[in-house]
Amino acid sequence: MARVVLVGNLAQLTGGVAEFQLAATSVKQLFQQLTELHPAIGRHLEEGVAVAIDGQIYQDALLEPIAPNSEVFLLPQIAGG
Repeated sequence: MARVVLVGNLAQLTGGVAEFQLAATSVKQLFQQLTELHPAIGRHLEEGVAVAIDGQIYQDALLEPIAPNSEVFLLPQIAGG
């Protein structure tokens, strides 16, 4: 199962849990599984988070594959100005 780590304030939406082991094979499936476990995080995932899979950051990550031994980091979007 992939190791999934929530960074920043995202863990506040999961009751303080910042790390999960999930059997998702794509980022889209990962988002679905996290939303099923913690519905409050769903809106934030839809609005956009940065996704890093095994150290590579992806902009449009929904269709990116996740290997069983991958590390996936979800980071809140940073607004610039």
